Amino acid sequence: MALRLSTGLRNALLDRKATANNIVSATTISFESGTGTDGRDRIVDAGSGLGGFVRRGKITISGSASNDMSIEALAVADGYIEVAGSTLTDEGAGGAIVLSGAKGGSFSDIFQNCVAEVYTGSQPSSADAGATGTKLLRISLNSGPFTPGSSVSGLNFGEVAAGVLKKEAGEIWSGEGLADGPAGWFRIYDNDYVTGASTDAIRMDGAVATSGAQFNMSNTSVSVGGTTTVDSVALTLPAS
Repeated sequence: MALRLSTGLRNALLDRKATANNIVSATTISFESGTGTDGRDRIVDAGSGLGGFVRRGKITISGSASNDMSIEALAVADGYIEVAGSTLTDEGAGGAIVLSGAKGGSFSDIFQNCVAEVYTGSQPSSADAGATGTKLLRISLNSGPFTPGSSVSGLNFGEVAAGVLKKEAGEIWSGEGLADGPAGWFRIYDNDYVTGASTDAIRMDGAVATSGAQFNMSNTSVSVGGTTTVDSVALTLPAS
C-alpha cells in the first residue's frame, strides 16, 4: 500500500507558516542547568504556567540576566520546559521574564499530539475520502483517551534521518481493540481529528504489518479489549 497524503496535508506542507504559540510573563521563572531528563537544562516556573508551550517549538527568552536567547523545547510540562544541556545558566526567579513560543510548519509540527486509527480491508484511493472498513483500534499515547484539541494522550513524531520520519523515542503508541479482525490499513489524523470526506482535513493513510511497513504493530490480528502496540513507524519522503 502507498502512503497517501490528504489534500489538506499537502497544502499545509507546501505553505504553512510558523505561528505564535504562547506568551508567558512572570516573576516566578528560574533557570536550572542540568537538572532535567538525561542532564537537560530546565526553565522552571513555580507558578506552573508553562503547559501551553509545545514540544519542539521555539522558545524566545527575554528579560533574564544571563539567558536571553531562542531555543528549542525538548519537553514541556506545566512546571518546566526542558532544553538541550549546557544551554542555560543557573539563575533564580524574581526577574520579569517573558517567554514567547512559536510553532513551525514541518511535518512533525503539523502532527503534534496526533492520533491514529486502524481499519480492516483496503485503504481508500485517497486520504480525502472517508474511512472504509471496520475501525479496529484507536492508537494513542499509552492507550489513553484522546480528545480533539487537547494534547493529552496525543502522539508525536521524533527525529528524522535519511529522509525517514519515525515516532518519538520513548513514546508508547498503543490501543485497545474495538472489534475483532485483521488490520488492513491505518489513518493518522492531526490533533483536530476531522473525519469523513474532506479536502481540508490533515491526515494520511498507509500500510500496516508486523515489520517492513509504514506502521508496524505487535500483532495485525486484533481482538476486542486486547492491547496492540505500534513497534515502529517509518514515513519516507522520496528523493524524486
